[in-house]
Amino acid sequence: MTSGNVSARVIGRRLKMIEGLLRQIRALPLDSLAAFLADSKNYPAAESCLRRCLEALLDIGRHILAKGYGAAASEYKEIPKLLRKYAAVAEDETQTLNTLAGYRNRLVHFYYEVTEEELYRICAQELGDIERVADAFRRWVKQHPDKMEQA
Repeated sequence: MTSGNVSARVIGRRLKMIEGLLRQIRALPLDSLAAFLADSKNYPAAESCLRRCLEALLDIGRHILAKGYGAAASEYKEIPKLLRKYAAVAEDETQTLNTLAGYRNRLVHFYYEVTEEELYRICAQELGDIERVADAFRRWVKQHPDKMEQA
């Protein structure tokens, strides 16, 4: 695979999508587990928004790898490792993104094991991990204008 130009539009759209999805999650009743469970629509809404956030983050990473470095990742768990190899993200961000990729796979392939309590806890306490990785991608874009498409 050969590198090309990273699309600011592609990254910007995914980051906006993530911001909107995080707003939707935070609009859910996350004050307590009981409040979250009071409406049966909260779990599927939270699960869908969270999964889409994770997929959008990983899509950004895959786009940076493909267009910025000519590197291909065949599965989500490879993306953090390759981003670290090219120093596109810091070590702690690599670990966080690796965890997020694993959780995305859990949501998709082992969805029947994700409990309401687990999903509530993640939505109530751990959304900052998504924001930290999104910020790492924003930082990468600012630090690599030479790899960005010329508008």
